[in-house]
Amino acid sequence: MLYELARPLLFSLSGERAHDMTLAALRRGLGHLYPTRVPARPTRVMGLDFANPVGLAAGLDKNGDCIDGLASLGFGFIEVGTVTPKGQPGNPKPRMFRLPQADALINRMGFNNHGLDYFMAAVRKRRFDGILGINIGKNVFTPVEQAVDDYLLCLDRVHEQASYVVVNVSSPNTPGLRSLQHGDALARLLETLRERQTALDQRAGRRVPLVIKIAPDNDAESLAAMAEAFVAHGMDGVTVGNTTVTRPGVAHLPHGDEQGGLSGAPLKPLSDMALSHMADALNGRIPVIGVGGILSAADALDKQRLGADLVQVYTGLIYRGPGLVGDIVRAWPKDQRPE
Repeated sequence: MLYELARPLLFSLSGERAHDMTLAALRRGLGHLYPTRVPARPTRVMGLDFANPVGLAAGLDKNGDCIDGLASLGFGFIEVGTVTPKGQPGNPKPRMFRLPQADALINRMGFNNHGLDYFMAAVRKRRFDGILGINIGKNVFTPVEQAVDDYLLCLDRVHEQASYVVVNVSSPNTPGLRSLQHGDALARLLETLRERQTALDQRAGRRVPLVIKIAPDNDAESLAAMAEAFVAHGMDGVTVGNTTVTRPGVAHLPHGDEQGGLSGAPLKPLSDMALSHMADALNGRIPVIGVGGILSAADALDKQRLGADLVQVYTGLIYRGPGLVGDIVRAWPKDQRPE
């Protein structure tokens, strides 16, 4: 009910202004005003025990400021970031556009964040003791040929606080980033990060799973090749996917031709197809996190049936509110057993 009352106000503001207002409210603890009636659905994936299989996707809380407020909404896990080594302002504004006729969003934020120093200070202040994923990326001014250095620096710093780490090579808003999803560039990135992960795990005395986040704009052949690379290099999980650069069914709408990544309901068929291809190619060898176009419990269950072990939401929260989390958890199959 509270979100239904707040939504008209939020939608009267620009997309980014509403986003900033929501984060400010969460920092002040106003998330606790929303009653969380989320049942327990313990799920064990990647050797981690999740309170339930519904998580927050990266991008909402890029700087780790709102972890405790977000935890009060009932998520089984929270993913923060994308964080880059140095702070950067992102792309020029305006850079976030709602398409309410399609329950969709287009953004070209560009990894705007305050950088690792700020991020780590914020994350250390949290009281939340559940599963925390940290999503890492490269700075826009770092040549793509040197991207691995940025990822290594981020991995070194976030490892101590992360339950798992996500290597984001799928944003469409950092030039050249998606080229890291393929061929020799992918192999070098994975090999280097896995070597560093092993050393950090040994030093810390605990395993921090390494997950890679890929775009939905890949064909079946590319996804199959990626799957084999992920298995060969010992990745712990795969997130499918991010936003799409295509414009299925929205190009005619106001803001539908804006540059950036499209999320929300129109993304679902594409992300579901990519998830299905990836899950088929992996054949259970690596867990899969499904994200993209989840605006209802039925949408989440589609991901589960296609092979997702966990799901994440973001744009669905904007259009449906925090009640979406409980709806999905209540609908999730009760007979799913931990790994």
